[in-house]
Amino acid sequence: MINNRSLLIVGGLAVAAWLASSSLFVVDETERAVKLRFGEVVEENIKPGLHFKIPITHTVRKFDTRLLTLDTDTSRYLTEEQKAVIVDSYVQWEVIDPTLYYEATAGDETMAVRLIQPRVDESLRNAFGRLELQQIIAENRDELMTGPRKDLDNLMRDELGVAIRDIRIKRIDLPEDVSAAVFERMRSDREREAREWRAQGKEEAERIQANADRRRQVLLAQARERSETLRGEGDAEAAQIYANAYEQDAEFFSFWRSLNAYRKSFSDSDNLLVLEPDSEFFRYLNNAMPASEDAE
Repeated sequence: MINNRSLLIVGGLAVAAWLASSSLFVVDETERAVKLRFGEVVEENIKPGLHFKIPITHTVRKFDTRLLTLDTDTSRYLTEEQKAVIVDSYVQWEVIDPTLYYEATAGDETMAVRLIQPRVDESLRNAFGRLELQQIIAENRDELMTGPRKDLDNLMRDELGVAIRDIRIKRIDLPEDVSAAVFERMRSDREREAREWRAQGKEEAERIQANADRRRQVLLAQARERSETLRGEGDAEAAQIYANAYEQDAEFFSFWRSLNAYRKSFSDSDNLLVLEPDSEFFRYLNNAMPASEDAE
């Protein structure tokens, strides 16, 4: 049977467990918290870890401090020249001041989104109203959003305790009546640029061709000069060789020169020579040995 002492021990342990569970709370790494006493903030920006609170008297509100994404509604804005554009965008934000965030939104993320979205719409409306349509189409959209993001970030930090980390444009469309005029203007601009590029290319090609022709003439002149020099040197060297050969053996030189004359004269079947049989030209054909040293 369970006696009274055991019942007291079990009851004491139950009370201790309840007190422990009611007095301790954990804040995760992705969260920040505030401690409330009957709705009033008594401890701000509680960091991740194990913390204590007074049961019943204190309550704790935790907030996700990770980067959150707000996909805004597609909106119609007017440019500086009063032309309409249809813009689809999104915003990334995070809680940086849990106390201010709780006081402004009661810790409700849906409420925070309802407060942020009109501000984003107003900021984008002002930004697009300062730009011309050509700038919106031609320039980098991320750079276009730098100014609105900074302005909206400063405002949301003061009002809601959240930071606007980024505003990105997913898509910009033009109304159908504006699209045709814009596309026509873009086509005209591109055709004008193409004509300019072609003209510059043609001018550059002519300049390169002229330089190449001038360089070719210079190289050909240098080559001709070099060839004439080499030919002259070759002829001089050949004459020197002939002279040396003649000095060494005049008869053999005459014989060799006659053989070359025969080779050149009879190399073509169309050649016709009319000579006396005892012509000097046939000297070595008629007599293997010369009649005398002076016969040549």
